[in-house]
Amino acid sequence: MNGPEIHVEFAPELHVFVPRARRSDTVRAATDGVSSLGHVIESLGVPLTEVGALLVDGQEVPVSHVPVAGESVTVRTVARPQRVPGAPLRFLLDVHLGTLARRLRLLGADTAYESTDIGDPALAARSAAEQRVMLSRDRGLLRRRELWAGAFVYSTRPEEQLWDVLGRFEPELLPWTRCTACNGVLREATKDEVADQLKHGTHATYDVFAQCSACGRAYWRGAHHEQLEAIVEQAVAFTRSAVEG
Repeated sequence: MNGPEIHVEFAPELHVFVPRARRSDTVRAATDGVSSLGHVIESLGVPLTEVGALLVDGQEVPVSHVPVAGESVTVRTVARPQRVPGAPLRFLLDVHLGTLARRLRLLGADTAYESTDIGDPALAARSAAEQRVMLSRDRGLLRRRELWAGAFVYSTRPEEQLWDVLGRFEPELLPWTRCTACNGVLREATKDEVADQLKHGTHATYDVFAQCSACGRAYWRGAHHEQLEAIVEQAVAFTRSAVEG
């Protein structure tokens, strides 16, 4: 590496972003005397959405700090629970996180989801317009400056994704209040109101229903209810332990 250098030490949780050849205790990075520390960190592969405190020679600095040769930088991971100021906590998920979106909706979290690939600019614009936290595994998307807020989803497994989001943001859980299909708010409904969506066996067996106020979809405690109930119970217990612990 030619030119002035700084030495950057990343928190272990951030090593996933650093190319394998650079995964040592300290990464050497070039500095030009103009680029901000935030720019340097992103150039090494770490989205700023995942960065917490930045220390230069032991003193905390903002991401706008312009590093000079010889400085030692410590990059900590974002603090948990993470508080997003200025708006009720709302999420936006990209096309690859459909199962996570449905589970967050099941728990009552306000969760928008794009079922088609509308492109990073449109996702970032929606995040900003609706003040939603963008959840994604796309590092390029999370580097877009127009995002309201963002978070990298570390796992590819829906169960681990859910625990990660719940532990990071600690959203208020209101299970069974949102439509898992469209995110609309559910209301109580009579059997007559949803009769056109019921097969004969369902009509004869169930008496308690809910209906989405947005798309009209009907809900009842059907064959998959025990599985969904288990997800809800585990999530509530997980969140309670995180808050108390």
